[in-house]
This record gives sequence, C-alpha cells and structure tokens, in this order.
Amino acid sequence: MRRLLVIVLAAGEGTRMKSALPKVMHKVAGRSMVGHVLETARAAGAAEIAVVIGPDHDRVAAEVARVAPDAGVFVQRERLGTAHAVLAAREAIARGYDDILVMYGDTPLVQPQTLEALRAPLAQGAAVTVLGFRPADPAGYGRLVTQDGRLVAIREEKDASPAEKAIDLCNAGLMALDGALALELLAGIGNANAKGEYYLTDAVEAAIARGRTAAVSEAEAGEVAGVNTRAQLAEAEAVLQQRLRRAAMEGGATLVAPETVFFSADTRLGRDVVVEPNVVFGPGVAVADGVVIRAFSHIEGATLAAGVSAGPFARLRPGAALGEGVHIGNFVEIKNAELARGVKVNHLSYVGDSTVGEGTNIGAGSITCNYDGFNKHRTTIGANAFIGTNSLMVAPVTIGDGAYVGTGSVITEDVPADALAIGRARQVNKPGLAARLRERLQAFRKAPAEG
Repeated sequence: MRRLLVIVLAAGEGTRMKSALPKVMHKVAGRSMVGHVLETARAAGAAEIAVVIGPDHDRVAAEVARVAPDAGVFVQRERLGTAHAVLAAREAIARGYDDILVMYGDTPLVQPQTLEALRAPLAQGAAVTVLGFRPADPAGYGRLVTQDGRLVAIREEKDASPAEKAIDLCNAGLMALDGALALELLAGIGNANAKGEYYLTDAVEAAIARGRTAAVSEAEAGEVAGVNTRAQLAEAEAVLQQRLRRAAMEGGATLVAPETVFFSADTRLGRDVVVEPNVVFGPGVAVADGVVIRAFSHIEGATLAAGVSAGPFARLRPGAALGEGVHIGNFVEIKNAELARGVKVNHLSYVGDSTVGEGTNIGAGSITCNYDGFNKHRTTIGANAFIGTNSLMVAPVTIGDGAYVGTGSVITEDVPADALAIGRARQVNKPGLAARLRERLQAFRKAPAEG
C-alpha cells in the first residue's frame, strides 16, 4: 500500500469574489470549498494532509482544524508561485511518502477516483503525473505536450507555438509526484520567467532532465473547474447538486421534482424517502427510511427517524430530533427539541428547547416560550399529553404524562401528570356593548381630523 501525502494549496486571496471571506471559505452545497477538498483527500486514502495558507488566514486555519483536525497547516509568507507554495510544506514532504499529491482549495468538484487514477502511473515508475482535461475552448490554459503517449512539457499559452496552441489537452493544475524524488524536483525549479516565480509545472521537465518519465491522467472538464468568481461558484453548486440528487435517487429516495431540491454535501437519506418539490437541506441532516418530506420545507442540523412526515412548509432547525412516526404539519418550526415516537405537531406551532414524550399531541398555534431576552429555558412535556390549540408554555416548565392543557392557556407553572391545566381569563359577556361600541367608533371616524 503506497503511503500518500496530500498537499492542498489554499493561499489565494480570491479578490475576484469581491468578498472579505477568503476564497476557499465560500460554500458549495453547504460546505466550504476547502472542506470539500479535504474530504476528497481523506476519501482518496491520504495518510497525511498538509494545507498551505496565506498569512493572516486564521479563518482558513480554523476551518481546516474543524474539518480535518489531523491536518498540518503551513503558511506561505510570500506569493512566489505554486512550487514555492508546495515547498512551504517541506517538513511534511521530508517525512517520506511514496506519493505526493498536490490539490487546490478552490477546486471542490474533484472526486476520489480521479485522484486514484492520477496516482496510478507513479506505481508504474513515472516521476510526475499531471491531471489534464479537454475544455470546449482551450484558450488561456496551459497545454500538455506529449510524445508517444508520454508527457514532455506543460506549455503556457503565451509561450506556446502555433502547433502547441492547437493542442486541446490542457493542464488542470493537480499533480502527483514520486515522494522519493519530490524535494529534489521542487528544489531544482528555477524562477527564470517574466514573473520571477517558481512554477510547479516545471517539475515535468525537471523529471525528464533526470531521466525519469511524466504521465497524464484525464478528467472531465466540469470536474476540475476552479472557482474564482461568484458566477463560477454558482456553476460549481449546480454541478454538485446534480451529483447529490442522482446519488439520493440511486440510493432509494424519490425526488418528485429533483431540480427543485437542494442538498448539503453531508445530507443522508434512507430508502423509500419521498421528497416533494422545493425542499432545502442544510448541513447536518440525517433522514431514516420511509420518511416523507412535503413541499417547501427547510431542514438543517436535524435527525428524522423512520416514518416521520414533515411539512409542507415545515422548518426543522439544528437540534431537532424526531422519533419514529412523528408528524410535523404545515408552518411548524422545531428547534433543539426531542420529539419521541408518535408525537404530532400539526399546524402553526413552535417547539424549541424542549423534550416531548411519546404520543403527545400539540395543537395548532401552540408555542414553547423559551427565551426571556437573556437566556434560553427548557420545556418538558410528558408522554400522551394533550396541548390545546393556541397555548403558550412559558419555560422553564414541565407538563406531566397524560396531562391536558386547555385551549388558549398560558402555562407558567408545572402541570402534574393526568391533570387538566387551564391558564386563561374567565370569559365575560357584556349584552348590548358591541352595538354601543360600533356607534362610538363610527362617530370617531366621521369626525373631522384635527390639525
């Protein structure tokens, strides 16, 4: 088994994004671009990951620590080219790996199998392998110059001859290096070019000069597209959403209108799940078998057990944990709440910072009042309780098993098990007062406005 070091170059500023956020921190399918690259590197079997960032990129370093805690972070203090950036991780390279793979933090669509294919020629004796692609228009890309099936040079377009400009095989930027030779090749790259920078692409000719061979591995153009602008970010989102929708359907889920459903990269759907149109999955959602998610629902950071029904127009926020067979109806919001098996919250209700026992019914318009302006408080509702329509439960409060809360109640004290709680003013009828009130209001409306 060949040991792999992946070096991720993530030092770019991304000024064309017109954002205070570092380019690689922008998200595709709910995950940062650098997060996608790190996950791909891990899936490709990296024994170690080294990420090269720019100075003062603390947010990128924090994201790397969150997504890949074992990854090393190295700072490229000066922007002197891609080979210089790779050498910022010299310490990691020197530890000795069979294969060194160089990736970029702004290419979030590359897949693990592409990296495996890129590494394969190294096991056959190549010193360098370059990832190539064939764009519809090769203008502006470096060309991969081959002879007898072997790569002999990477030619930037400004330096290419007319014959080389006719080549449609272009450089995608990703490269694999023989670990035993990597430091020698990188250290031998010069900066005799217009910018005075050290280019990783020169590793090809450096390897050939040492009597070694270079190879090409091809990928689809859409997979290796880098993201430098907001428009390209949207294009990457569209590509990844297509992949995620296809994977969901191949895994046994039904998407009624696939093009209207948006997933996060980590969304997990079970078998026989039905997702109606215009549903959005934020990060951290796990859905078990047989769940139905109705139209226009938004789900993030939530777990749905088997047989749950949610929506239409449901909002499940982080910490929502729905037990088996829970029913969430239209315009219901659940946040940081555990709902046990068979709970029903059918209409226009909010349940936040709560625990709800098995079989409980929460009526329309009911709210757990969890925030006092400074702190959040918890509501506990037992099993088989009944919360009447338009009730307010002012946390912290506990409602016991089997208890009933009368419609329109404001509950500020604990309710014992099997008790009936009524927390509302007694109704008072005033005969004839409505007619007198109308007369007074009409007179006020007809009076000339003052001033």
